[in-house]
Amino acid sequence: MPLPPDPLPHGRRTVACTAGHTATPDPATARVLAWAEQASLPVTRLTDPLVLRRALDALALRLDGSRAAANTISRKRAVFHGALGYAVETGLLDSNPADQVSWQPPKAATAIDPNIVASPAQAEALLAAVARIRPDLTAFFGCLYYGALRPEEAIALCLADCHLPARGWGMLTLTRAVPRTAKAWTGTGSSYEERGLKHRPEGSVRTVPIPPVLVAMLRHHCRCYSSAPDGRLFRGARGGPLSESSYGRTWHTARSQALGSAAAATTVARRPYDLRHAALSLWLNAGAAPAQIARRAGHSITVLLAVYTHCIDGQDDITNRQIERALNGRNQIRHRTASGSTNRRYHPDPVRHMSVRGPHSRARTADRQTLRAHSQKPPGTFTYDRFRRPENIR
Repeated sequence: MPLPPDPLPHGRRTVACTAGHTATPDPATARVLAWAEQASLPVTRLTDPLVLRRALDALALRLDGSRAAANTISRKRAVFHGALGYAVETGLLDSNPADQVSWQPPKAATAIDPNIVASPAQAEALLAAVARIRPDLTAFFGCLYYGALRPEEAIALCLADCHLPARGWGMLTLTRAVPRTAKAWTGTGSSYEERGLKHRPEGSVRTVPIPPVLVAMLRHHCRCYSSAPDGRLFRGARGGPLSESSYGRTWHTARSQALGSAAAATTVARRPYDLRHAALSLWLNAGAAPAQIARRAGHSITVLLAVYTHCIDGQDDITNRQIERALNGRNQIRHRTASGSTNRRYHPDPVRHMSVRGPHSRARTADRQTLRAHSQKPPGTFTYDRFRRPENIR
């Protein structure tokens, strides 16, 4: 909600503007800007900590007055901080007042809920349901599950980006994505605008090896369905980018058919994006190296393990057995008596106590025979040799 107006010269007010648009606004836009000018405080008032805290608290609320989600609050706070930074650049403020207030946004949960992750059997059932409803979208959803692609990356996938051998694993080379956004934020006036890969510098390339099952899906799609004029594999009804509403309706119907009414009422695989979560969870549980999984998914290792920390199953039993072995070994050492061989100062020579038929037995026998030959006394002399029998004593 806007704060009470405080008259100030026009140049000292916070007025929203769009970079690059210098033409005179239309009457409707002019009325909105005039209202914003009258309802806004001067930017210099934000140097007052009480006013700044009121603004930050307002970011944490929805239009109905309820508390917004943690991710939404963090995003709005980042935008607000950037706007104040721009005010510093233009000379309206001496420093960013948001850096001088200890207000912190709530912590946003990064780990996904494991209840949304579909099992391999559920994912295969969902893809089979899609094949019955809209066969032309089977490969699209297959890219999300078997290749862990984001939906906007699969929409931008072209035939030239695919290496699809007749046998074995294939390869996808990803260079762009087509995310959906509001028309007012694109330069083309369309809801879709081609961009680089998410969280990657412009021009970045990501290669994703794909299993034979996805290779077969894509080869079948190329044989049965024509691609768009620009080479895109998946397109809308009118040849444009595949719309979120179009494949979203298909996914909703497929969930009802594949999962049944009880499972469909839960959060499992609620969105097509959850197929990507199922893929990465499967790869981690299979024991693949996190570095390789992060590279294929377009994540950092830190983000990968933080997001999917609750989706790694079967590791608790392995860890429990390792801890149990360590505890048992410690207890055995603790209960040994002082006369045990491990507590003696003298440790017997293992070579000396080896079997007479060991590898060193011949060498020891030769040494003994040489010693006897040099120590023999003349005949008739009594010699006590404990190595000889009494009847052989001369």
